[in-house]
Amino acid sequence: MADCSVDLAPRNPRELRLANPVIAASGCFGYGLEYAGLIDVQRLGAFVSKGITPEHRSGNPMPRITETAGGMLNAIGLQNPGIKGFLKKYPPVWEGWRVPAIVNISAERVADFAMMARLLDETPGIAGIEVNISCPNVAAGGYCFGWDAAMSAEVTRAVRQATTLPVIVKLSPGAIDIAGVALAVEAAGADAVSLINTLVGMAIDIRRRRPILANETGGLSGPAIKPVALRMVYQVAAVVDIPVIGLGGIMGVEDAIEFFMAGASAIQVGTMIFPQPTRLMTLIDGIDAWLDEAGFQDLSGIIGLANAGMLARRTAPAVAAAG
Repeated sequence: MADCSVDLAPRNPRELRLANPVIAASGCFGYGLEYAGLIDVQRLGAFVSKGITPEHRSGNPMPRITETAGGMLNAIGLQNPGIKGFLKKYPPVWEGWRVPAIVNISAERVADFAMMARLLDETPGIAGIEVNISCPNVAAGGYCFGWDAAMSAEVTRAVRQATTLPVIVKLSPGAIDIAGVALAVEAAGADAVSLINTLVGMAIDIRRRRPILANETGGLSGPAIKPVALRMVYQVAAVVDIPVIGLGGIMGVEDAIEFFMAGASAIQVGTMIFPQPTRLMTLIDGIDAWLDEAGFQDLSGIIGLANAGMLARRTAPAVAAAG
């Protein structure tokens, strides 16, 4: 069997070691408990919780999910119990699990990101934090944190100063220069980056003559966004020196291999979970089988294999020394 383990925070003394690179994505796997009766959750590389906010949120009105030709649109609205309610209920359960639990946090103020990170740092059962910067910054008139490198770095720096836990920053596809944002959050202390978050889309009911979602727009996920996600992972992996986690439309083993070859060290799976959660287990086994059949002893052998930027950075010191 190939070695599929990965450390997503090699620079952090606390590390974030996964037995395999398959992670259940935020918003698609609840808090882990919801799927414990359907699959062996402990076999996952890790899972990311639903997005947690400073205060309780009821979410958007119905309808807030609809299928599309190549995936789905969702406008859940970050329904969650708030940081204090979350801490009382879920980490005590996770403390007895061996699968790493990563907490996704969202806020509209930098100080609130730091506050939540500080509380999570003191809580057993949490392996890392994923920072959702696809949120409106109230101090900047609602402009999304993740669209701007400086604002993204500000959030990352505040979270980094508030916690010793591994910090993963989840990048927004709305950024004009996503590689620039990735470099900024790396410099601000991120241990890893994950990308991409959903794209903004909508669907219209032509009979009712109005948007299907009550929120009008929603996050587009699924196979439709895979080419965009793959391109952005490729761009980011070529410039950063921290692990990259790829997500967006991964439905099978070949999709996953593409992301690894683009430069991802791990993947997150979201939309695929809804119709068939057991395929998470199939994906874990399938990646291992693919590596064996292709003659690779470990996952690291294919990471960045198709990424010219990564390959150039790896060979540059040897070329310089030879010259």
